[in-house]
Amino acid sequence: MPGGEPMKICMIGAGYVGLVSAACFSEFGWHVTCVDKDKDRLAELNAGRSPIYEPGLDDLMQRNMRAGRLIFTSDLTEAVKGAEVVFLAVGTPMRRGDGYADLSYVYAAVDEITPHLEGFTVVTTKSTVPVGTSREIEARIRNSRPDANVAVCSNPEFLREGSAIQDFTHPDRVLVGTDSKAAQEVMDRLYKPLSLRGSPVMFVSRESAELAKYAANAFLALKISFINEVADLCEQVGADVQQVASAIGKDKRIGDKFLHPGPGYGGSCFPKDVEALIRTGRENKAPLSLIEQVERVNRERKIAMTGRIEDALGGALRGKTIGILGVTFKPNTDDMRDAPSLVILPMLLDRGAIVKAFDPQGHKHAVSLLPGVKWCESALETADGADVIVVLTEWNEFRALDLKDMRKRMKGKKLLDLRNIFVPREAFEAGLHYKGIGR
Repeated sequence: MPGGEPMKICMIGAGYVGLVSAACFSEFGWHVTCVDKDKDRLAELNAGRSPIYEPGLDDLMQRNMRAGRLIFTSDLTEAVKGAEVVFLAVGTPMRRGDGYADLSYVYAAVDEITPHLEGFTVVTTKSTVPVGTSREIEARIRNSRPDANVAVCSNPEFLREGSAIQDFTHPDRVLVGTDSKAAQEVMDRLYKPLSLRGSPVMFVSRESAELAKYAANAFLALKISFINEVADLCEQVGADVQQVASAIGKDKRIGDKFLHPGPGYGGSCFPKDVEALIRTGRENKAPLSLIEQVERVNRERKIAMTGRIEDALGGALRGKTIGILGVTFKPNTDDMRDAPSLVILPMLLDRGAIVKAFDPQGHKHAVSLLPGVKWCESALETADGADVIVVLTEWNEFRALDLKDMRKRMKGKKLLDLRNIFVPREAFEAGLHYKGIGR
């Protein structure tokens, strides 16, 4: 293809990773066709509406759809035909029974695209996949199409839900795993709009790229678990975890990210990626005992939060009304995957509590996942008749709540802030019995 022509990209999968990536690539000026089999999802996408909540994504989609650079379809044949890069952005959920990554969707996508490959094509994984997956994909393609002129790469994403567009367009780095010079040239051109702005594009081996994604998520999960345990120690010795975290975060060797205590990590990445890395270590006779502890500590952390709520109410939950602020695993997303609320709220209900909850975006997904919860239309409504208010997700709008008004609506006086979003002094002045984490 002449250097001046836009690249043609095919994105298989219009889930979180695929949709955000497709929209951002089209913003670079590339022509992107995003393929998905879900008819309802496609109808919503073709109407210019994102089926996931991500700030700015609707506008980005609509702008590039109007420009003709972003197309959504179920027609895989036409999407793959002539594409310079075919991205695999399908789900890799945790496999039932052994915790390993389920690659069935990845391999099914590979088998579907293989007959339609033409000319030199870079097939690259966007999904998080275990070490060795790229080589297995290449073997499957060559077994079926020995004539195929193809190179298989690993190009893991490092997007944070809630700030994914910013992360994609201003990344710390872009990681590409390949052993093909021709593929490197294609991927270098693909990411030229970012490298021209100073974002480093790193070319490494496929195995290094695949492992780096798991290692990065495991390390961040480690930081979260670390500061959670430090927070517990702070409570026992009279220290303030926010002061401790600020002090150690100023050390450039440590950094201040992911040093915020809470009820445990969740989401679509950390739990499954930590578990998959543990399995990879065991299978390769290099057990990761430290990471195994992280997984255990996080699991126990969520359970322990129920005990904190119980203690705040004097040791008995039956008949008590508990107002919950936030149920998603983090703010600025509607993602409920492995959210601490999915462990904590059912335990509260099982112990006889009345649970009222509000989340700015999570309600539509949470209703079916949390049966028995009474859903409110506002944060203040959760306070009506509540014996205790519990903060589970640090949405910014909660920080602006009128604590005096909230106290007037409550039956009790307890405010259990499991994200440390409120200033204790202000809570006390409002007449609330405030309890945070690690302070």
